[in-house]
Amino acid sequence: MTEKEFKINIADKLKNIPTKPGIYEFKDSEGKILYVGKAKNLRNRVRQYFQKSKNLDPKTQSMLAKVDNIETIVTDSEVEALILEANLIKKYKPKYNIFLRDDKSYPYIVITNEPYPRIFVTRRIVKDGSRYFGPFTDVKHMRTSLKMIRDIFKVRSCNYHIDEDTIKKKKIRVCLDFHIKKCDGPCEGLVTQETYNKMIEEVAQILKGKSTSLIGELEKKMYELSEHMEFLEAAKVRDKIKAIQNYTERQKVVDNDLIDRDVFAVAIDNNTACGVIFKIRDGKLIGRQNFYLSGKVNFHEKEIISQLVKSYYIEADYFPREIFLPCDIDDKDTIEEWLSEKRNEKVHVYIPKIGEKAKLVAMCQMNAKYLLDEIKIQKLKIKQKVAFPVKSLQEDLKLENIPYIIECFDISNLQGTDAVASLVVFENGKAKKSEYRMFRIKTVPGPDDYASIREVIYRRYKRLLEEDKELPNLIIVDGGKGQLSSAVSILQHLQSITNEKHISKVPIIGLAKRLEEIYFPNSCEPVTLPRTSSSLKLLQRIRDEAHRFALEYHRKLRTRRTLQTELDLIRGIGKKKAKDLLEAFGSVQGVKFATYEQLTEIVGENIAKRIKEYFNTESDTAELPN
Repeated sequence: MTEKEFKINIADKLKNIPTKPGIYEFKDSEGKILYVGKAKNLRNRVRQYFQKSKNLDPKTQSMLAKVDNIETIVTDSEVEALILEANLIKKYKPKYNIFLRDDKSYPYIVITNEPYPRIFVTRRIVKDGSRYFGPFTDVKHMRTSLKMIRDIFKVRSCNYHIDEDTIKKKKIRVCLDFHIKKCDGPCEGLVTQETYNKMIEEVAQILKGKSTSLIGELEKKMYELSEHMEFLEAAKVRDKIKAIQNYTERQKVVDNDLIDRDVFAVAIDNNTACGVIFKIRDGKLIGRQNFYLSGKVNFHEKEIISQLVKSYYIEADYFPREIFLPCDIDDKDTIEEWLSEKRNEKVHVYIPKIGEKAKLVAMCQMNAKYLLDEIKIQKLKIKQKVAFPVKSLQEDLKLENIPYIIECFDISNLQGTDAVASLVVFENGKAKKSEYRMFRIKTVPGPDDYASIREVIYRRYKRLLEEDKELPNLIIVDGGKGQLSSAVSILQHLQSITNEKHISKVPIIGLAKRLEEIYFPNSCEPVTLPRTSSSLKLLQRIRDEAHRFALEYHRKLRTRRTLQTELDLIRGIGKKKAKDLLEAFGSVQGVKFATYEQLTEIVGENIAKRIKEYFNTESDTAELPN
């Protein structure tokens, strides 16, 4: 589409966009979503992007240069638009939206969704109705909490699924925990489901940080038991209260107001950001959650905070009365309305400027900055531990940067059939097999290594650019001057269509097999390294690994084609029947010489008859029924 056609198309689109609330999607020429936004008035919001008088930041200008189509979805309210926007960003991860990655490495405490729930530590969240509490950044504190829960409450520790049917059939017997008074024996029906689940709700209150309200409920229960002369039970409740009080006294008090609050903050450094959320319940800091953002697109603090709030609460199961932010955000009122609906009570979003509340936000920001510095230090440590062959390669090839990440391509085909390409990735001189990729050549007829290299290089780096992923520090092409020139030309083409200038700055070399000659772009004469050089040995190891991987994939395709071709040509035989036949008779030849009766047992009479007709052997034809 030409620029003139695009402007006419956009003008028509803008006229037809409704003036109702909803979300809009900017898409490129291939239909990929570049950006998702929400608006109270869709037409007015989208029109702002295309006003000549509007001063747009470089990020937005870069996005609009790639926009080929605009789609909208109308919602009933701005709150619905906000929820839909957050869900679509999470699903599609558009390049020009902020996508914050939750730190999933921290553990959670889970209460399972079962008739008699279990409580244990997990790092894996499964959406099966179970409740998750955390994440816990201090694992020692989490273990202490879990031990306290097991000391105070008689939560079962077995892994069995217990329900009424299991209890009736007496499939499970009580374990040692029952005999040492650590469990009430739900597996044999010695405690009712109602009583057991009441105890689990008390545990949930502690994990939510609502220990003050729980202690109040338990004290009321204790006095009621005393009034009814049930002193033994009242003493048990008293001991439980003391244990909970001892536990809560160790929690850090950060707020004198006994109000539930979430405090948000973010630290930004170039293209990396760290968002932190403090969870304050009854004035005590009960947990912290971290989110990270990295990429090539720069965002403002208020944009990151807005997306952080939406990303966090879209999956949260608890909504506090107050939320503290470090700066004002554009959709503050909409977020307040959305969270108030979730809580069924008014939720206030504040931007504290002075006093104790501002100090809470400052403390949260300090933690975000500390975590961001920690990430930078860890990355620096990793890069400082560079293997000797990698450093040697940098010196021998006169590279500006250390070739920490190296990608190597190899083409494999047999007389032009089943042409494939392999990509192997080495990080700090070691194979990173999780990043290996295989490519089937789609657009090149016949054995053309040059065209195949162009296709594979284009597919690989177009995807990396679209997904904002890190580019390698060195690209190796298995072959000589011709293969290298083909790769360089397609990288230059990629630069011209994407406006990503850094793609053409990635160093690239060709490695010829015969004399181990190294070819550089814009240089006619190859370079040879000493046979004993550690950098040459590294290059050979990478090239050989790419060759092995390509051959492995090529053989797999060739074997699959050889085994399946003849059977696939027979009408009525699909993948399942072909698999059954090959498993029964061992090979296509085995199927060919099997008797009619043998085939009938596997695939039935009609298919067996077709198989015999297809292979048409004299001995088998005599066996066919009239």
